[in-house]
Amino acid sequence: MRIPRFYDPQPMAEGMHIDLGETATQHALKALRLREGDALSLFNNDGHEYRAEVVATSKTRMQVKILHTQSPERESPLKIEIGQALSRGERMDYAIQKSTEMGCTRISPLFTERCEVKLSHERQDKRQRHWQQIAVSACEQSLRCVVPEVHSPRPLAEWLQDVQADLKLVLHHHSAQPLADFQPPSSVALLIGPEGGLTEAEVELAIAQGFYPVALGPRVMRTETAPVAATALLHYLWGDLGPTQQDSSK
Repeated sequence: MRIPRFYDPQPMAEGMHIDLGETATQHALKALRLREGDALSLFNNDGHEYRAEVVATSKTRMQVKILHTQSPERESPLKIEIGQALSRGERMDYAIQKSTEMGCTRISPLFTERCEVKLSHERQDKRQRHWQQIAVSACEQSLRCVVPEVHSPRPLAEWLQDVQADLKLVLHHHSAQPLADFQPPSSVALLIGPEGGLTEAEVELAIAQGFYPVALGPRVMRTETAPVAATALLHYLWGDLGPTQQDSSK
C-alpha cells in the first residue's frame, strides 16, 4: 500500500515532532482517516523527503515524528520555465497540473492578444493561489520534492523581456525547425499561446527577444495539451526521460 504523501513548508529534521499545517491535517484526518502509528511521507520544498509517523491527533490537529530523511533524485537536470497563455477554467488547471507532473521548474500565466480571460487584480491573486495549490497537489501525486513556482498573470511582452534561459522556444505550427537541431541546454523557456494561437506580431516580438519558433509535429494541439507534449520531448532530448537516463538507473 502506498504511503500517504503531504506537502508542508515548515522546517523538518530527523527526530523532530511537528504539527502538520491546516491543509495537510484536514486531508489526513478527514479524507484518509490517519491515526496514531500510521506512516506518512512529507516534503517541504528543500529537495528532501521525510518519512514520519503519526504520534497524536485531535479533531483539528495532527502531530507527527520525523523518522528519517531521504534525498531522492527526481528533479530533471533540465530546468524548464513555461510561459502559458491564459485559458478558461479547467484548461488552465490541467496545463498547470500536467506541466508540474512533467517536471517543469516555473510557470508564468500570460495575458496575450487573443486571451479571452479577464481578471481583476483581486481575482489574479486568488487564481494564483489556486494554481499554486494545483502544483502542490501534482507534486504530492508525482513524488516530486520541489514545487514549481506559479507566478501571478502578467503581460506577454513583460515576460518576454524578463525571462532568462539558455534556450528560448515559442511553439508555432508554421515552423519546420526540429528540436534536435539545437545544442543541449541546461535551461529552456517555452512560450505556449492561447486557444486562438499567438498573433504574428506576438511571434515576431518573441523572436526579437531571442526565441526560436518550433513545431511539435504536423498537428495543431490544444493550449492545455501543448505543454505536456513539449515538456516530454524536451526531457527526452535533454533531461531525464531519454534512453540514456533510463539505462543508467538500472
